[in-house]
Amino acid sequence: MSNCCVIGLGYIGLPTAALIAMSNHNVIGVDINENILEKIRNGNVHFYEPGLLKILKKVISNKKMKVSNIPANADIFIIAVPTPFKKNLDSLPQPNIQYVLSAAESIAPFLQKGNLIIIESTSPVGTTEKVRSIFKNISNCHVDDLHICYCPERVIPGNILNELVENNRVIGGINKLDAELASEFYKSFCKGDIKITDARTAELVKLTENTFRDVNIALANELSIICDELNVDVENLIDLSNQHPRVNILKPSCGVGGHCISVDPWFLVSAAPNSANLIRTAREVNNDKISWVEKKIHDAANQFIKENGKSPIIGCLGLTFKPNVDDIRESPAKKIVDNLISAGLKLIICEPNLKNIQNINLDTLDNVIYKSDLIVFLVAHDEFKKLNLENKNFMDFCGVSKFL
Repeated sequence: MSNCCVIGLGYIGLPTAALIAMSNHNVIGVDINENILEKIRNGNVHFYEPGLLKILKKVISNKKMKVSNIPANADIFIIAVPTPFKKNLDSLPQPNIQYVLSAAESIAPFLQKGNLIIIESTSPVGTTEKVRSIFKNISNCHVDDLHICYCPERVIPGNILNELVENNRVIGGINKLDAELASEFYKSFCKGDIKITDARTAELVKLTENTFRDVNIALANELSIICDELNVDVENLIDLSNQHPRVNILKPSCGVGGHCISVDPWFLVSAAPNSANLIRTAREVNNDKISWVEKKIHDAANQFIKENGKSPIIGCLGLTFKPNVDDIRESPAKKIVDNLISAGLKLIICEPNLKNIQNINLDTLDNVIYKSDLIVFLVAHDEFKKLNLENKNFMDFCGVSKFL
């Protein structure tokens, strides 16, 4: 049993902290957002993740997990704060690791000889070494007496708790002993295989995993555009192509969202701008798919006006970045809806996983289906796969129609 301090109680930090507490460790969860802390103290969550509320209530009630706005002394520190990118108009998006560095500065006064510090935040190569330099400069503890590692998460929203336990992990240490100590800690709550490497490789592994998926999805999205031009069913094309034993093309969509796949490739492009040509192109293909979807909707709206003499009511189904979650971070569907509203189209919108969203009025699924002249599927939520759309015009950008 160890005393653990988890910095950042967001989509990764909170499930990780709760799971560690369920594994009989004592946990202090730290966040600067007082609203989040108050919810957790009352045994509530600030986002939906299956199973999380149940275990959080348990570890809060039995006091295995407490929360605070400042760190505390511990045996193990885990940094799980966001790493967004800076959207520069005149240059490539650049990774922003300031939250990671600030988290390192916040725990530096509490570090003691033998402490294990683990960074889980997705980070550019070299971030773990920068964190070590912070400890060297401002910690009262000699940096060689600390054990510093990088261990990226590999989870998907909607199945986080299960994947935290079952998925294999990669741990990169400043040195081998650091990684071995972290490995022993993760074995207390992880059933997956744990692979040890150096910190720089582990940082690059995380970026490579999400970049692979981004490139694969870019192929699918580009195929969907080609198939539209050639009058071929892209879903059928991909299903048949994937019958090959060494082919596994992912599904096309209206773009790529979320805080990982749509962000992490830019870290590699930023690190090696003259070499990451395929990676950059894949990002551009997936971003451009948003504009392509918008044009298809505008074209359909203009055709409706030509045939009926009035503007259509367009029912947009789905706003989150992926099916069956309440997460809208970097969501292409949300961007499409925002742009269509700005362009003056008449929209009614259903997002069954959200009760409300800023600047967008949500309606019920029944109302959207009943009132719409044209229905647009943007996210393949389970609720949308059970609809009866007889005599309804619809456009499918996420593969829902095969279920109807």
